[in-house]
Amino acid sequence: MEKRATFSKLWLGMLFVLPQMLLVFTFFYWPTGAALYWAFTLERPWGGGNEWVGLDNFRQVFADRAYWASITRSLIFAGTTTALSMGSGLLLALACDRGLKFRKAFQTLYVWPYAVVAPAAALAFRFIFAPEAGLFSLIAKSHPEVWNPTQNGYHAMAMVIFCYSWKYAGLCFIFFLAALQAIPRSVIEASALDGASVLRRARDIQIPLITPTIFFLIVISITDSFQDSFGIVDVMTDGGPAKATELMVYKIYFDGFRGLDYSGAAAQSIVLMFIMMALTFFQFRFIEKRVHYS
Repeated sequence: MEKRATFSKLWLGMLFVLPQMLLVFTFFYWPTGAALYWAFTLERPWGGGNEWVGLDNFRQVFADRAYWASITRSLIFAGTTTALSMGSGLLLALACDRGLKFRKAFQTLYVWPYAVVAPAAALAFRFIFAPEAGLFSLIAKSHPEVWNPTQNGYHAMAMVIFCYSWKYAGLCFIFFLAALQAIPRSVIEASALDGASVLRRARDIQIPLITPTIFFLIVISITDSFQDSFGIVDVMTDGGPAKATELMVYKIYFDGFRGLDYSGAAAQSIVLMFIMMALTFFQFRFIEKRVHYS
């Protein structure tokens, strides 16, 4: 029999709901409403309010080649970081799940990167990969064409991708390890008695049984890669060199708060929201078919 909490007075129930509603309104509905307002209006040059312009801000955004380039970079960044963070997290979880020596210490070390805030991680990696003073300075001085993220856009993007993947591999590791430990040990032991190797057990038994976790991590990893990349890009490359690492979320910030184009930045944020919705719909529509929940 299902038990539900009831209140004799309506105002008492509303009082309990009020804090959550205030948070939702303050951090979701209010910013969303403001973004919609700015996306369809344009501030007058000398103040005096905003003027309704309809879809002109969106037309201007879609006519900008730099914006399409930021979309391409963001999609590449999302796909690459998701694959790297999930792949490394899965390998680490499989290693710890085998019950190797010192696995408890390894588990703690693997989780630590996710606890580091993005700007701090970006600052550390910026020093490590800096061609003028970091650990890669010897390579950069002797062979500048091999590694120079300050001038080569591909090197800078690789540096950003590696830093982001390193940080979020810890999150994937936590979920993968929990999913692997939920598999009955009798299943693993039976396959081992049948002669299945470690790789065969991982491929045919463990990975198929944790497909719900894999699907969940794909969804949140792709979504987070569009949102949480700002701190890393801002500290490591500032969008450069030559806008080679200017992702969508960083371009919204740059155009809005540095270029003072609030209407254009608001329109970009609306487009980003729809892109994330489309990607999430695609994943639930097509990828979820391969997920086995039982």
